[in-house]
Amino acid sequence: MSASPVAVHLLDKEYLVACSADERPGLLAAAALLDSKMRDVRQAARSAALDRIAVLAALNLAHELLAMRSTSNAEDSALHQEVQRIRNKLDSAMQTLLVR
Repeated sequence: MSASPVAVHLLDKEYLVACSADERPGLLAAAALLDSKMRDVRQAARSAALDRIAVLAALNLAHELLAMRSTSNAEDSALHQEVQRIRNKLDSAMQTLLVR
């Protein structure tokens, strides 16, 4: 697929980003999320420069991503342990049936 420019708007500035047609919805969603975070940061720090707003928004998003990954990893581990417990129980039940 060939890449074509897509206009995204961040704090009322337009940026052209090349992406394929199948990546476009994800790019627009990411731009909307980043724009929202940048607006939140700008609201909290009225006198901040655009580059500072962008960096703080990126840090906020990175922090949220890492927190979600950590939660996901903990849930994956708990699920793995539960599956292993059920597997052990099934193995034990099968052994009991085979012995009879």
